Amino acid sequence: MKKIALLILLASFAYTSTAQEYQPSKENLENREWFQDAKFGMFIHWGVYSVLGQHEWVMETESIDVKTYEKLPAFFNPTEFNAEEWVLLAKSAGMKYITITSKHHDGFAMFDSQLSDWDIMDRTVYQKDVIQQMAEACRKHGLKLFLYYSQLDWHHNDYYPRGDTGNKTGRPDSGNWEKYLEYMNGQLTELLTNYGDVGGIWFDGWWDKKEADWQLRKTYDLIHKLQPQAMIGSNHHQAPNPGEDFQMFERDLPGENKGGYSAEATVGKLPLETAETMAHRWGFSLQDKAYKSSKELIQYLVKAAGYNSNFLLNVGPMPNGKIQPEFVETLNVIGEWTDTYGETIYGTRGGPISPQSWGVSTQKDNKIHLHIMDWKTDTFFFPTIEGNIKSIINFQTKKKLKHSTNSYGTLVELPENRDYDQADFVIEITRK
Repeated sequence: MKKIALLILLASFAYTSTAQEYQPSKENLENREWFQDAKFGMFIHWGVYSVLGQHEWVMETESIDVKTYEKLPAFFNPTEFNAEEWVLLAKSAGMKYITITSKHHDGFAMFDSQLSDWDIMDRTVYQKDVIQQMAEACRKHGLKLFLYYSQLDWHHNDYYPRGDTGNKTGRPDSGNWEKYLEYMNGQLTELLTNYGDVGGIWFDGWWDKKEADWQLRKTYDLIHKLQPQAMIGSNHHQAPNPGEDFQMFERDLPGENKGGYSAEATVGKLPLETAETMAHRWGFSLQDKAYKSSKELIQYLVKAAGYNSNFLLNVGPMPNGKIQPEFVETLNVIGEWTDTYGETIYGTRGGPISPQSWGVSTQKDNKIHLHIMDWKTDTFFFPTIEGNIKSIINFQTKKKLKHSTNSYGTLVELPENRDYDQADFVIEITRK
């Protein structure tokens, strides 16, 4: 085991969190604005669990004890991993940032941690820092890097008392919760000290021990002190806590609960993000063939924008370091769409017409875009909007569309014989 030397460094940053209301810094507020403009990001779930090809929860679902699970890193040697290739794939798809798992629930660090040897440098023959490579590639190509970090840890003995998961790992029935929190804050200090500026920290796992004293403000204040611009979000499926800077929704658009995770997730006033998979699982799963079509994912991106939210689309790379070809093909199709229609979502906010069964609206400055995804007639009616209408055009062809306005709203004549199967037909409204 490595000596826990970094705790000395951590101590130099530690201070008592007060009950004062959280006041985000100027840098943080600017980052929030950038985040809302960015609209589209890539989520990456990758770890030693990919070797088994059964997804990121395999340690729990297969009841694998720690001693057995510790054999996995020896088989993890992603010689075909190329961080720049991943970043360029995301960029070509129209994504503006990447969120990658630095440590998932199995506790394995995909970075060079000085606090434990349960990491990629000490337990694999690969012995390269994945987070370092991703940070360098993101900086080179102008994407922001966010770091997923699991507060839940199925491997660490001091994650005790146990929560709702990780109870079949064979760990001793003892541990020091305060020491675990020190360990967690120590690893966060490493991540926020050794890899340059990060866009934010994407927490997960709080839900495993809802009643525990997580000392969130101490952790959040540490993060904001180390990197004031870093945004903090937590996948806790509830209303945001003080110190958090954005709110995410797992497999749901804000305000919905189709995925079954958001019953208590009251929508707050922070920037929003919805996360979804390209197949069913988050981590690589060999038999997962429930691939979502490019049309379905484009519509999810558009709907997210209409809900004033970002869309974080997940890939689960294979153990050799490659992103599976089905995902690459779909991302390339999405990239073709964003090349044409990107300006109707990037930099926009949710439009004046609330999301409807036919689609959503977005707006920026004096332009409103109506994204029609389910409409089968040659005329389209939308209710009265603020301001006078200067013009209405078919966004793709730039041709004017005939329309008439009365006290109830506006009736637009749509092109005849248009392709009803296309992902999104966009009307651009310019106001005087």
